[in-house]
Amino acid sequence: MKIRFLGACNEVGRSAIVVHDGVKHVLFDYGVIMNHEIGFPMHIPTRELDAIILSHAHLDHSGLTPLFYIGENLPIYGVEPAFQLTNVLIKDFLHLSGYYLPYEYIDLQNMLGNRVSIKFNERFRIGNAEFTLINAGHIPGSCQILMEIDGEKLLYTGDFNPIPSRLLEPAEQIYKNLDALIIESTYADEDHPDRMKLEEEFVKKTREVIREGGIVLVPAFGVGRSQEILMILTAHKFEYPIFIDGMAIEVTKIFMDYHESLRDPDLFEKAVKKAEWIKSWKNRRKAVKTPSVIISPAGMLKGGAAAFYSEVLAKSEKNAIFLVSYQVPGSPGRLLLERKKLPIKGKLKKVEAQVEKFDFSSHAGRKELQEFLSKLDAKTKVFVVHGAEGNCVKLASWASKELGLNALAPNPGEVYEI
Repeated sequence: MKIRFLGACNEVGRSAIVVHDGVKHVLFDYGVIMNHEIGFPMHIPTRELDAIILSHAHLDHSGLTPLFYIGENLPIYGVEPAFQLTNVLIKDFLHLSGYYLPYEYIDLQNMLGNRVSIKFNERFRIGNAEFTLINAGHIPGSCQILMEIDGEKLLYTGDFNPIPSRLLEPAEQIYKNLDALIIESTYADEDHPDRMKLEEEFVKKTREVIREGGIVLVPAFGVGRSQEILMILTAHKFEYPIFIDGMAIEVTKIFMDYHESLRDPDLFEKAVKKAEWIKSWKNRRKAVKTPSVIISPAGMLKGGAAAFYSEVLAKSEKNAIFLVSYQVPGSPGRLLLERKKLPIKGKLKKVEAQVEKFDFSSHAGRKELQEFLSKLDAKTKVFVVHGAEGNCVKLASWASKELGLNALAPNPGEVYEI
């Protein structure tokens, strides 16, 4: 078994890994990175691949997959609703101004025409290897990929969350008899707070702002985080108006068709009924004059309706911007968090509104990552990916020093044999 790393090496973004079983080449994810400009993983020709497995729909894992479907046919495996969500995200990505992508909408449709929908824990074969897709607890349809060949096992966690959330059941943890593990390290240096206490604090502070006549903007990823925040507010019997905008509306409709992927479908339905859906500029102008919560993509304030809301609401200290998603270094959200400034009409301006971060993560935190690694057999070779600011190296070093595991943070282009 050979593993070649094409992306997500010492960074969050452009996840892409190729595994060779001696006969077939299978690609796990092929995503993009969006900092100041769009970045792609290392190239691999379509003719070298036999299949793709998609761990989940987020663009940092899916964003470049249509490249392999320009007049080509290649099976792509995943767990629904991953493909429905990928369609929404990539369609939106194609429409974003300023980004050049080396494929078109027709290639996305060709990709979706080659999809093979797999259920969690269903075994399937590609070449000499057997694969199983295991719940990752990250967003609906997210999976970990277990590959078995000649008695050897490789697990790719993708993005995973072993803590239950309002939206999803926790990731299933498979760590016995693994020969190799490819693990994310997004939060290798940070513990997440207690979920219930965090919910209570978030709802309390949101109520306080609205009670004083302010508006709370929650920039949130359209897939997963927006729905999670809506469910949290509903679970805590939130009495003020809640507006939802942007891609979150289309995604919520998809979630309603896949109730089996949700932890509490009844709470989800109740939350959906509570929200007011924004579908026009008239609705947006009404929302920014109404003491309320506005949940809107993009989660890092990089475009989307949230950019409009932040520009309007930033001017008053009565308002608040509550960040609930991971903020990539260099993103407007990270700038807001660290310097309380935002780029508005081409100029960096001070934000008067309250700014706070609530860590509603859908990734494993430091404690969970270390606990997971602690349960591995000594023989397991560990590859740490998907971590910025030195997190891949930090987690690999910890696993080596504290647990005696053979752990490392690979670089793009490196090949390892198991």
